[in-house]
Amino acid sequence: MAQGTWLEDDSANARLQEANKAIENMGFSDSMRRQVAHKLAGNSNFIKPSKRAGGNNSDIYLSYPIARTSADSTGDTLQIKCIEYFPPDDMGFTVQLDNVYKEPTAEAIASGRVKDEGKSIITTEERAIAEKEGTPYGAPSLSMRTTDGNTRLSQNQKVKYYIELPIPQEVNDSNSVTWGEDRLNALEMATLSVAQQAMSSPGGTVRAAQEAVQIFESGIKIPGLNQETQDSVRAAISGAALRQLGSNVSSKSVISRSTGQILNNNLELLFSGVNLRTFPYSITFSPRSRKESDVVKSIIRSLKMSMAAKAGESDGSAAQGIFLKSPDVFQLKYLKDGKDHPFLNKFKICALTGMQVNYTNAGTYTSYSDGTPVNIRMNLTFKEINPIYHEDYLQSKSGSGVGY
Repeated sequence: MAQGTWLEDDSANARLQEANKAIENMGFSDSMRRQVAHKLAGNSNFIKPSKRAGGNNSDIYLSYPIARTSADSTGDTLQIKCIEYFPPDDMGFTVQLDNVYKEPTAEAIASGRVKDEGKSIITTEERAIAEKEGTPYGAPSLSMRTTDGNTRLSQNQKVKYYIELPIPQEVNDSNSVTWGEDRLNALEMATLSVAQQAMSSPGGTVRAAQEAVQIFESGIKIPGLNQETQDSVRAAISGAALRQLGSNVSSKSVISRSTGQILNNNLELLFSGVNLRTFPYSITFSPRSRKESDVVKSIIRSLKMSMAAKAGESDGSAAQGIFLKSPDVFQLKYLKDGKDHPFLNKFKICALTGMQVNYTNAGTYTSYSDGTPVNIRMNLTFKEINPIYHEDYLQSKSGSGVGY
């Protein structure tokens, strides 16, 4: 067994060997592996505890560059915390339906019409009778409870390692939402209104709504219009009917040809959705020692491993490879002298969606005697797993700076 990877105390040695096993595939050199293993095992006499934010004796903490200052003042840095992903319960949300099903009666169970554990749908007639008698059955209602991925993973974290890097040269955040043009003319709105009134009336059904729309299309009078324009509107409705039969006639063209006017489409820009933020970073490595070379190699290897999908079961069973497990996710944080940055933006948990490493960033391939390239450029693209909402800025997690 290599020097530094065995301890006389049985319990301490057991912890050390477990730590060795946990990091054996992370690309450390022997000397770096021994230091990290002892740190994981809690042997503070072997390596000094980390003073970085969030780090403690039991964390794997990779920091570049290694040499800072005697006071361990780091300046502005980017911290990357790797977290194991785990799926949500109930697909991340649960939906509760009320007044749709009813518990089976004893008579129904006795007759065999309904199983003891089953539920039957409340019919329209049963609901009408229940409303008259004052029983709980009313209009069907829906309620939903959601737990977003950021909250779920923040509350139940299994941290795998930390990485601390000099703050990138390009630091920015870009927030965006989607708005889209929407059009609705008077005839379309009137048709919708007729259908809604038919559906909301006593005994209203889809068929009743369709019949009401047909009556509306058979003739309509708009106050304030002369007879010529009224005829054009009826012609426009007829054009819509012809289009249903396969004729390429539009209501707009009929009105325009007849009166030289067009329907006001009431064009408006309406909110249509939220977008996820993306953060691209470019980091340059110039290792100055063998130890720093090992750290750079471990950082690159760890990020590559964490962003890769896991090939399902790993016990060698026949099911291996049928399913793929999600890669790890990351919590990013800007730091100033080891503490939360007082100005820059906060992050929600991110996925690493892209990684590119250029080993010839010096313009040509040049390496040290051990094969380490003299200048390496690593491009990372992180994407948040949940969008940013107005309420997020009202929480303490948004910090005292610019928020998200």
